[in-house]
Amino acid sequence: MFKNLILYRIAPDWSASFDDVHAALAKRRFAPCAATQEKSSGWVEPRGEAHGPLAESVAQQIILKFQAESKAVPGAVVRKHAQAAADEIEAQSGRKPGKKEMRNLRDDAKLALLPMAFARQSSTWVWIDAERRLLVIDAGSQARTDDLITAMVEALPGLNPMLMQTTLTPAHAMAQWLLAESTDEWPSGLSVERECELQSSDEEKSVVRYTRHHLINDEVRQHLHRGLQPKRLAMSWEGRVAFVLTESMQLKKIGFLDGVIAESGQDESGFDADVAISTGELRQLIPDLIEALGGELVPGAAPVNIAA
Repeated sequence: MFKNLILYRIAPDWSASFDDVHAALAKRRFAPCAATQEKSSGWVEPRGEAHGPLAESVAQQIILKFQAESKAVPGAVVRKHAQAAADEIEAQSGRKPGKKEMRNLRDDAKLALLPMAFARQSSTWVWIDAERRLLVIDAGSQARTDDLITAMVEALPGLNPMLMQTTLTPAHAMAQWLLAESTDEWPSGLSVERECELQSSDEEKSVVRYTRHHLINDEVRQHLHRGLQPKRLAMSWEGRVAFVLTESMQLKKIGFLDGVIAESGQDESGFDADVAISTGELRQLIPDLIEALGGELVPGAAPVNIAA
């Protein structure tokens, strides 16, 4: 179910029942863009059942689904239609439209063309672990969470989600794991796998990528000693979950390894089984990862970064 994770900490004094969450989201149910609307977003049914609940609870974990739709008209098409209108004005009046009038013509052209524009939709899974005050968003980039976080704050007052920060920056920790002489120096339960990306901190931003390589070697160590910093590192947890850790503490390419589903005792596939398996494994992985990164950062303290 979850392919990427961005972690947030929920305010300690926030509390809401499952019914409260469902009722709050119902006020902003997703509706497609109107004819001349460029963007629309809202909540949809996690199970995909029309007119169903907008929040689902499985094993005391709350699952939501946020959907966005956007329509765009290519700038070249807008300019072409606006210029045609400007040419018609010039032909009829003998004058060329000024800058302000041209802007208005472009706006009018966009509004006229929007009803014919192709709508693009994207959806994002959201997981609330109220017991551990954890908000998890399945997004590949921070930019994709902006509208979603705004919608959550509006719907659930007091939630106040803050990005998870740790005492050690991921870049510093990843460098230490890659500098290790043996696997004994890795954090308990976590293993470095065979993919990473290193980048220099100078103006050139030179990048070195390794794919399907054994990374505990002198070549990687030399890059680190020369000042390259880890941007991404493939890892696994307890031989059960594979993921790529990024310098901004996002988890990408999440995959459950052989045997996890069989051991879960879930005989059936489907929404409930997917949620139970994924949240069950990730609820164990996340605290181990936070511990490996030195623990959660105390508010007001500065994270430890890799030396220049």
